[in-house]
Amino acid sequence: MHNIESLGDFAMQAMRVFARTFVCAFLLAATFQPAGSSAERVNLFPKLRAGQVITYRIRFRVDTALASQSSVVMPLVPSPLQVDVLANVRVEFMEVQSAGSKALIHARMQFEVLHPEAEGGDSGKQSSQENASPDVTPKKMVEFTIHSDGQLTDVKGDGALSPEEHQAWAEWVSLFAMAAVFPEKGIKRGEKWESQETEKAAAPIAGLTWLRRSTYVQDEACERQHLESGEQASMAGQAPETCAVIVTTAALRQKSSKKDATPEDFKLHQLRTVGTARGTNQVIAYISLKTGLVVRATEEASQSMDVMLEKADGSNRVHYKMDAKSNAEVLLVADAPLIGH
Repeated sequence: MHNIESLGDFAMQAMRVFARTFVCAFLLAATFQPAGSSAERVNLFPKLRAGQVITYRIRFRVDTALASQSSVVMPLVPSPLQVDVLANVRVEFMEVQSAGSKALIHARMQFEVLHPEAEGGDSGKQSSQENASPDVTPKKMVEFTIHSDGQLTDVKGDGALSPEEHQAWAEWVSLFAMAAVFPEKGIKRGEKWESQETEKAAAPIAGLTWLRRSTYVQDEACERQHLESGEQASMAGQAPETCAVIVTTAALRQKSSKKDATPEDFKLHQLRTVGTARGTNQVIAYISLKTGLVVRATEEASQSMDVMLEKADGSNRVHYKMDAKSNAEVLLVADAPLIGH
């Protein structure tokens, strides 16, 4: 039998997992829709070679407010969940195997934590790097394989990342490999396509599905960022790259009834949930037509959940509300060797 405290702990764990993961879900199967444009189709999957090294800068923020109310005991007062990660990601592509118009990619990543205030952040705001020495930038190595369909396997070393760093890394992977789920025959300007996926993160609400709509809006000159002034100088005089601008919007749909939204794992704990969940996000990505690399991308997401959790016999119940907002930015900054490599 669950008392109200253990009931609340179980729900809170699920709510926090859901809050940490709801924004990172772009690796999914796509459903292609025909387009009306006469422009030439392009394949935007990254064009890579073994031994190539690239550097990205990631900024990832999440602010989550959680509130609870119970008529049985004093209300549980969860602390806000705040994530603020700034990092450089240097990726060495160790093996690239052709798979039709795409490829299987085995890579080694160096994750270098930076200080958010270095980018003009609020130095008074808590972050995952607040206790780090100003003269030390931790570097952690992770190996992984990205398949031609966007699936991620053979991950090694990610246990060294903090939960916040892991979330930022997952955000980078999902954006870097987003073209893996584009239509197999390529896309052309003006084309639209859809994709959907069942939400896999633990949540007190069953039957949650993301429905995404993507559009190849137009072509624009790419705007790259540079870590070193020498890199900027070395590119002077070169013709600017052209990027495809891809806009993806998503909505979280609830297929379960708000009067009985109980997931199977909650039923196993003799619990029942009633409530609703909503969410939206938008990704704007600039992908090089020449290399297929995401030159820059931004993601804005928001989500809310209002759920009543109770024992199956109705004896104890807790009411939770969650509101979360996140934003992420990924920038291609340079080709550079791994430190010490």
